[in-house]
Amino acid sequence: MILKNLSTPRHERLLSGWEHGEDAALWDLGDTRAGVFTLDFITPVVDDPFLWGQIAAANALSDVFAMGGRVLLALNIVCFPVNCLPLQILGKILEGGESKVLEAGGILAGGHSVEDEEPKYGLAVFGEVDKSRIWNIRGLCCGDDVILTKPLGTGIIVTAIKADMVEPSHREIAIQSMAALNNILPVLSEEMVSAIHASTDVTGFGMAGHLLDMLSSNCDMTLKLSQLPALPGARENASMGLLPAGAYRNREAYQDRVHAEGISPGEDDLLYDPQTSGGLLLSVTNGAGPAFVKHLRQHGFPYAETVGSIVKGSGKIVLKP
Repeated sequence: MILKNLSTPRHERLLSGWEHGEDAALWDLGDTRAGVFTLDFITPVVDDPFLWGQIAAANALSDVFAMGGRVLLALNIVCFPVNCLPLQILGKILEGGESKVLEAGGILAGGHSVEDEEPKYGLAVFGEVDKSRIWNIRGLCCGDDVILTKPLGTGIIVTAIKADMVEPSHREIAIQSMAALNNILPVLSEEMVSAIHASTDVTGFGMAGHLLDMLSSNCDMTLKLSQLPALPGARENASMGLLPAGAYRNREAYQDRVHAEGISPGEDDLLYDPQTSGGLLLSVTNGAGPAFVKHLRQHGFPYAETVGSIVKGSGKIVLKP
């Protein structure tokens, strides 16, 4: 393991670090609040620099939202080939990123850049969360409903975009999804907030990897393949072999803990597809899923869906048609 020689972080005010797979570090601010600190940056997924800036920023901000927090402050992280590309392009990237920080209610206060052969962009983000209602990655309960707030398939669609094999309408919907913020807290009632037992966002390890991070050793996740929300064209592109390399790595890493019942080879590609700025996975009180999904769909998350439930087991995903 890459981190095996690093010391496990210990401090009385550090509420979470990397050792439990949490989405961000939590720092006790000494009253009712905890600070949420995270960073993320990515390589280009679309040609338009403004849209890429928006997507990269939404991707980085997501970790704060996944812990039930609100964004306060962000700093740019920039790698850019200044001798190969016009600086106007970098300006557009930064404008796109700033637009999403402002939409989240935060302030973009600067950043740092280095020259690099390949453009990379993202954010370091600081936010805060009420200590009494932190959403951790683990905390789900047997019987919980599991909700996904965005459709799967961004890795597949981005691969199709790069191969120039995607329909324009499918491309636009995928971009809109990746650029959309996972800021669900402002639209939830106090009762709904209290019903959330665990949360994480779906990114590079695919839905399989992030679900398995949520599971304890005495719980299974029953997942219905037919209920997985997918971007238009994602399933069709996957059937044509337009899969990113990360999907194969994710399958190799996680398939031993996925028990597929009556699923033909390739039908489960969405489960392993690495997401850029994917949705939130929410584990909510048993029976609360339908009302949650209806509410989210009415408040800007049209693809929200209850995808399965938590049952007693041994820490695996049980995939059904």
